[in-house]
Amino acid sequence: MSWADWSVPPTRPVVALAAGVAAALTIATLLTLHNVTDWKWLIPSFGASCALVFGVPDSPFARPGSVIGGHLVSSAVGLVVMAVLGHGPAAMAIGVGAAIAAMLVSGTMHPPAGGDPLIVIAVSATPMFLLTPVLVGAAAIAAGGKLFRWFAPYRAARRRARLNGTGANVVK
Repeated sequence: MSWADWSVPPTRPVVALAAGVAAALTIATLLTLHNVTDWKWLIPSFGASCALVFGVPDSPFARPGSVIGGHLVSSAVGLVVMAVLGHGPAAMAIGVGAAIAAMLVSGTMHPPAGGDPLIVIAVSATPMFLLTPVLVGAAAIAAGGKLFRWFAPYRAARRRARLNGTGANVVK
C-alpha cells in the first residue's frame, strides 16, 4: 500500500481556492456576528466542519443533516454527561465515546462534532449552548455549504461529466 492510498487525491487549484475562500467567508461571517451581537457564534470544531463541508462537499459527513444534527447530538450528549459525571477526564472521555455512538445511531455522524463534548465540559456550557453557538453556527456552515455547492467551480465539471456519460461524482 503506497502513501497515495492513505491520502486524499489532489484537487484542482481553482476548486481548492474556492473551498478555502468559502470557508474563510463562513468563519468571518460567524466572527462578525459574534462581534456585533452578545451571542457566541463559534466553537473550535466549526473549523473542522468547514474543512469537510467545503473541502469534500460530496462526503456524507458534509451533508446539512450531518453537520447540524451531529453538532446538536454531540453537544447534547456532552451536556448530559457533564450533568451526571462532572468535569473530569473520565467525563470527557465518556462524553466523546457516547457522542460518537449517539451520532452513529441517529444517522448524524459528523466527525468534527465528536469533539463537542470536550468543549461543552471544558467551558461548563449551559443548555443555551445548544442554540448558540451550536445550532446557529452549524446551520450557518450548512447554509454556506449549500451555497458553495451551487456556485462552486466543480459543479460545471460534474455537469459535463454527466453529459458525457461518465457519471463521475467527484471531480479533481
